[in-house]
Amino acid sequence: MKQTLQLKLGQSLTMTPQLQQAIRLLQLSSLELQAEIQEILESNPLLEISEDGNNDSSETETAETALATANNESAASENRSEAGEPEEFKDNQLAAEAVEQEIDRGPDMDGIPDDLPVDSSWEDTYDSYQPSRAAGDDSDQRNYEQPSSSGESLAQHLLWQMLLTPFSETDRAIATAIIDSIDYSGYLTTSIEEICSSLNENTDADEEKVEVDEIESVLKRIQNFDPPGVGARDVRECMQLQLNACDPATPWLEEAKTVVNDHFELLGNRDYALLMRRMRISEEQLQQIMLLIQSLNPRPGSQITDSQPEYVIPDVFVRKVKGIWRVELNPEVTPRLSINSLYAGMAQGSNNSSSDTSFLKNHLQEARWFLKSLKSRNETLLKVAKCIVERQRAFLEYGDEAMKPLVMHDVAEVVDMHESTISRVTTKKYMHTPRGIYELKYFFSSHVSTVNGGECSATAIRAMLKKLIASEEASKPLSDNKLASLLAKQGINVARRTVAKYREAMAIPPSNERKRLM
Repeated sequence: MKQTLQLKLGQSLTMTPQLQQAIRLLQLSSLELQAEIQEILESNPLLEISEDGNNDSSETETAETALATANNESAASENRSEAGEPEEFKDNQLAAEAVEQEIDRGPDMDGIPDDLPVDSSWEDTYDSYQPSRAAGDDSDQRNYEQPSSSGESLAQHLLWQMLLTPFSETDRAIATAIIDSIDYSGYLTTSIEEICSSLNENTDADEEKVEVDEIESVLKRIQNFDPPGVGARDVRECMQLQLNACDPATPWLEEAKTVVNDHFELLGNRDYALLMRRMRISEEQLQQIMLLIQSLNPRPGSQITDSQPEYVIPDVFVRKVKGIWRVELNPEVTPRLSINSLYAGMAQGSNNSSSDTSFLKNHLQEARWFLKSLKSRNETLLKVAKCIVERQRAFLEYGDEAMKPLVMHDVAEVVDMHESTISRVTTKKYMHTPRGIYELKYFFSSHVSTVNGGECSATAIRAMLKKLIASEEASKPLSDNKLASLLAKQGINVARRTVAKYREAMAIPPSNERKRLM
């Protein structure tokens, strides 16, 4: 076969490293972005956190400068709209007022003398201070003024109470096995027989076997631990334990015990009429009893958890200024980054091809790419957020019932981007509004056609359902069919199964479980 060379023209899409980095930064949440910035600060010596806003180097371009620029353009656009110009989303008409931050200054130290009187020498202070302890050191060096950031689990809480309770060695082993079998809700998930069999398997031949009665006795002592109701084997026993822990002078306590002990099935079926006949009480008396029963916690273990609260950092602020809804990026999300002017000068001023010069030039280019990607992320996020606010202005004014149908394709057309980009921008990004903090994806919802040919968003329908259920008669809750007919009277045609789907999404029980006396 004869070998030949041929020229061929073609088009192909190539993902450059710069584009890949920009896309990756775009889909990061605020916390993930801060971790990414910290990682690149540690790996790239040419990037640094700017301590002040003044830097004479032409190579310096801070991430906060990009954020402030985007906010400045947004403010200018909104001012033009307020003056009568059309409100359109163009690249040259982006968001808000200049972000000006003052660096917190420390306390004034000028008036403090150099030599201060002390009542101990440095050696004594140094020897007494031991910030850490070696592995295997059993000495308790806990700092009581600064408690541990990690919470206490239910098992740890019960073990702590067990250590304060006088137990024999055998009973302590039984109590430990029982506590290990209690789940996070506070219920004993293993039967007494299984615990007994497990303990006896680890017992030597010459040791005495553990009896079921011993485990029952230890379990009753654990059921007196805090929180009340812990160690119960079912909901009924949990309620009994909590009622037994109440003050004997509590009104309607004996009647509540009678309901739980003797008429628990009627209580679970909400058969209040038969319950009143069985106990020979009036409806008003049953209402008082039910108030006491409803004050009990069916999941006592949930009161104690070792999980830490997760705080949401909003990426965008929305506020109303002089009748105009303004959108600004949160300047606290990203620190002020800049390129080190000294290293940048060394990289640009040297013409040799040494390894050090190549190292500086490569990291200088990476720093420029990173700052450019941050700027692109801020501009894209602000552009999308402003489009969402413009479309959902009625929600900001009136609430969920005024939410309009919105899909990502609508925003993509306005900002001239692909839907995949809109999906990345709105994932794990949050907007702070006067009505609360919402994920950007919250503002997207499907639509349902109305009788007059209009559209109603699924979010608005859920808000209407929640309002109808909140105003229903307690003794005669609305069924899904009735809710669908009430929505139809408002011009919204939805099927019963659609109402059930929305109700379940809001964690609202069906009508038979919502029945109450009042």
